[in-house]
Amino acid sequence: MADKDLLMLESYFASDYGFDSDDTDFDELDCSDPLAMSGRCDMHNGIRIEVTKEPLSMRSVANIVIALKRLKHTQHVQSTEFTDQDLFNIFMENVIEESVVINLECSESKSYSMQDKIVQCTICDKSKRALVQRDKLPILLAITLKGGNENNKAWFNLSAFNPPNCKENTKGQPVCLGIVKSNLFLSCKLQNEIPFLSIEEVEDKENLKAIRENDEMERFLFFRKGSGDTLNTFESVRYPGWFITTSKDDFKPVQMSKQQSSHLQLFTLHDETVVPQNEF
Repeated sequence: MADKDLLMLESYFASDYGFDSDDTDFDELDCSDPLAMSGRCDMHNGIRIEVTKEPLSMRSVANIVIALKRLKHTQHVQSTEFTDQDLFNIFMENVIEESVVINLECSESKSYSMQDKIVQCTICDKSKRALVQRDKLPILLAITLKGGNENNKAWFNLSAFNPPNCKENTKGQPVCLGIVKSNLFLSCKLQNEIPFLSIEEVEDKENLKAIRENDEMERFLFFRKGSGDTLNTFESVRYPGWFITTSKDDFKPVQMSKQQSSHLQLFTLHDETVVPQNEF
């Protein structure tokens, strides 16, 4: 709301709510019983005002007052007997302010750049089963670890990426998941025409610091989306609708599955430590 409108509104309410002030240029109410008792009063020149039993909010009152002020300076209505369409046209032409919405679309393929800080962490599913790397095999298992076996948990470098600025990102924060102290990273690629979760070795990790849409390195990106209770989902950037999920049973591979409402796609991060990018 403009400052001059606020000042006008304050002046309006400071003068006995605007009904008997000479500054407002409104006709005085011509009320008499029993109409006044019922909340309905006739004004001069055939205009009737009705007071509702449910008062409007201050914002609604302010909008009405400002609209009337604008109408007073833009329209010279000769009679109160105009149609609803006439009133609609008056408001559309003189009261309603036009808003221009600019939808920024990418003119070229999107790109993702890695941020400076990395989070080292362990990951568990909602059933508190830890993700464990299987020796010499490019897969992860979800296992319930008991006392003395905590060291078997896989440690991840969770690297966040800056999303493209030219298009709204509603799916979450782009990240890649690497195994600490190795060149191994989680990826989502096709196997028999179906998205498949794999652990791949990346010979030159510098290639992951800037990833473009539809290039080969995009398979290492996942949209991380968290809820208020720290639960996270990881959706493939390259294959939308496919999420990292766990099985209901222990010692089963972590895999990609289509979107579902089950808890099997929910994860929590543990033992989080922020490290510089040179430990990537």
